[in-house]
Amino acid sequence: MERRRGGIGIALVTAVVLVGASGCGGGGTDKASGDDSKASGKPSASASPSPTKPAGPPMLLETITPQTGTTVGVAMPVSVVFTNPVAAKARATVEKHMKVSASQPVVGAWHWLTDRRADWRPKAYWPSGTTVRIDADLTGVSNGNGRYGVHNYTHTFKIGDDVRAQVSVTGHTMKVTRNGTLVRTLPINAGSARYPTWNGTMAVIDKQEKVHMTSCSVHISCDKGSPNYYDLTLPWDVHLTQSGTYVHYSTGDPTPGSGSARGSHGCVHLSKPDAKWFYGQVKQGDPVTITGSSRAKASAANGYADFNLGWEQWLAGSASGQETTGTL
Repeated sequence: MERRRGGIGIALVTAVVLVGASGCGGGGTDKASGDDSKASGKPSASASPSPTKPAGPPMLLETITPQTGTTVGVAMPVSVVFTNPVAAKARATVEKHMKVSASQPVVGAWHWLTDRRADWRPKAYWPSGTTVRIDADLTGVSNGNGRYGVHNYTHTFKIGDDVRAQVSVTGHTMKVTRNGTLVRTLPINAGSARYPTWNGTMAVIDKQEKVHMTSCSVHISCDKGSPNYYDLTLPWDVHLTQSGTYVHYSTGDPTPGSGSARGSHGCVHLSKPDAKWFYGQVKQGDPVTITGSSRAKASAANGYADFNLGWEQWLAGSASGQETTGTL
């Protein structure tokens, strides 16, 4: 099932949410803008273009994720979305002015998922317990298209417990681990042959106790007479992709795990008690890895699926290359 959520704004507004579909998006597109928590921070004392730069319209951040002060999972990237495109010729300079520091230094890199979105992720997952800070010192920095930064931004967040979920589509199971220890194995059903679930690792975008899901919003069917039409509000929803993949409970599949159901429209179904339990275990940035589906891996920009790219693929999208975080 799938649904759209809103969330854009200019820099200096502190608010939230990643724009995406809501419903199990077998028919949805694999595209995403990647914006989730609004950029926050106060203008510096010199919040104006450098006097050595020509005057021009400002370069602003639309969002920085994670929000400052939050605790997130080990697969959560730092995701920065600009209000306007950043030219390829300016990206190395922009990257160097967005410094990532950590209490446990790690190797990582920036990667441009679009001309407006740059994510920084470690080569491997973050160590649990790490404090991370991004200092985006962009005052006077050019985006290569005639705009110059007029603000600096700082976000600090923490990496919480290492919670992971491993979904086997063919085995109809989800194994949930915490800090390397298996906590529970849950029965699941995934997508049907027509609407298979994305493979790969997707960091949790967010979660909601109830989500209104419609087949029309994800281009499956707007015909109320179609067997694939649905318009439902369903509980305990953990959001995995902007194209509309969730782990949740479905009234149409109340006892998943037997494989007897015809399958979802791309979501992962749990029983109602298991969905409520799983909802209480996970947080933004926890990795959910799905294997055994006939579908390809979700693209890195489809939510926070950054770890679906190998390290060399990740570096190919970086203008400044591999680096080690500063030390907090």
